[in-house]
Amino acid sequence: MVNPADIPLVEALEATARTLLERHLETTKEWFPHALVPWTQATDYEPDYEWEPNDAQISPAIRSALFVNVLTEDNLPYYFRDIERMFGRDGAFGEWVRRWTAEEGRHGLVINGYLQATRAIDPVDLERARMIQVSTGEVPEPATAVEGLAYVALQELATRISHFNTGTALEDPVGRQIMRRVASDENLHFLFYRDLLTAVIGIDPSAAVIAMERQATDFAMPGVGIPGFASHAKAIADAGIYDLAIHHDQILQPVIMRDWALESIEGLSAEAEESRVRLVKYIGRVGKVGARLVERREAKAAKLETAGV
Repeated sequence: MVNPADIPLVEALEATARTLLERHLETTKEWFPHALVPWTQATDYEPDYEWEPNDAQISPAIRSALFVNVLTEDNLPYYFRDIERMFGRDGAFGEWVRRWTAEEGRHGLVINGYLQATRAIDPVDLERARMIQVSTGEVPEPATAVEGLAYVALQELATRISHFNTGTALEDPVGRQIMRRVASDENLHFLFYRDLLTAVIGIDPSAAVIAMERQATDFAMPGVGIPGFASHAKAIADAGIYDLAIHHDQILQPVIMRDWALESIEGLSAEAEESRVRLVKYIGRVGKVGARLVERREAKAAKLETAGV
């Protein structure tokens, strides 16, 4: 049930949501998970099968990325629950959330199929982690519809980048194609939410800026409930698949500063103006820290290369 305080905004966004939904349906392409999975690589799992890392020639960091990516997709029931709670089940928003859920369901199917066919990940570890992840149902839960839009816009773009970079890191062209197909969907989802938040700026700029600050400064990827998430996230960052520099350069800066034009928004309340000042400073700090981390990683890699490691 939509929070009563959010109903006026959701109703004000209905026409925009309808336009964006129609744009999405005209833009998105039909595809089939079964047609992308490399079934010719699959063989039966024997009852006494025990997975070995050399069953698939994939680095531990890429394996961590695939592990996090697929378990994030598997937690879909809880994302559906919260998006429907924030925006309702009727009208354009209801149609969107059901369509979004159907499309996201493909992602889990195709990545899981790829992992099982190629034996890229220990299937026992993966299934145990899936059971924990879905049984726990831990996901970020924005407090309001505006905060929800700010969060999902940033999150969908972050997910798109993570999928795309994971595919780029894979040497297997089939795996690369799968991850890029999924990333393409995620980008369209991002555009839907990004443009809805842009509409909110025109309706209630103060609420939009406050939501941006809260969600950007407290941002967490939806995989935080995954077992061992912190260690996987570190491996993913160390490999340059998704790190603080990427978060700044490809999400915070282009979306908040460019697309939403944070510094140019007018008509802010005193509270929102304070939020804007804090957010601009925060984005600047993230950029500096991210750049330093990249420098350290590159220096370490150069040192190891020189040493012949």
